[in-house]
Amino acid sequence: MAQLLKVQNFNVSRDGIAAGEDQTFERPFGHVDPARLFAWGGATASWPTRTDPGGSRGLDDYFTRDFAHNIGAEIMGRNKFGPQRGPWADHQWQGWWGDRPPFHTPVFVMTHHVRPSFTLSDTTFHFVDGDPVDVLEQAREAAQGKDVRLGGGVTTIRQFLDADLVDTLHVAVSPVDLGSGLRLWDSPDELLDRFHLDVVPSPSGVTHHLFWRK
Repeated sequence: MAQLLKVQNFNVSRDGIAAGEDQTFERPFGHVDPARLFAWGGATASWPTRTDPGGSRGLDDYFTRDFAHNIGAEIMGRNKFGPQRGPWADHQWQGWWGDRPPFHTPVFVMTHHVRPSFTLSDTTFHFVDGDPVDVLEQAREAAQGKDVRLGGGVTTIRQFLDADLVDTLHVAVSPVDLGSGLRLWDSPDELLDRFHLDVVPSPSGVTHHLFWRK
């Protein structure tokens, strides 16, 4: 079977915004409070950083539980890895996730300023300067037959959509309006020329948008 390029559990507001502007080390999502977008996931029993028992089951929990299924590599933009711009001023920065990143696969960070790869736990970060086609080819080889996850952020997902490389998307639309920030879409209908769409509401208030290629 073909290896899929998948967007999974990507969160946006009702007005299509996934992150704010003015990102810093202290505020990975800029002026946007990520808790307003991710509350549905954090409430589930399978949320990976849950430290207490309990949590919800059902549809939301299925998506958090399915996040790593058959994923062999991840692609992300540089701004998802960290807030630095231009040449790397600090190679000590190794991402937002501490010593045990949640990916458990090779991760390909797209950047015009490459730096040496490094490994934390069972995740190796590679820094690659290439277009979406080239980076996807590298990620597929590293995934060894499994699917590749496109982790974001918005600019990176739009690049791969514009290159017509994305096979499936799961976008969770949270019941909040943010007004300004980095916008995935003005309307999900923008993708209907290339994708089928199922819209599934959840009792949590989030609405799951499931796209697959026509």
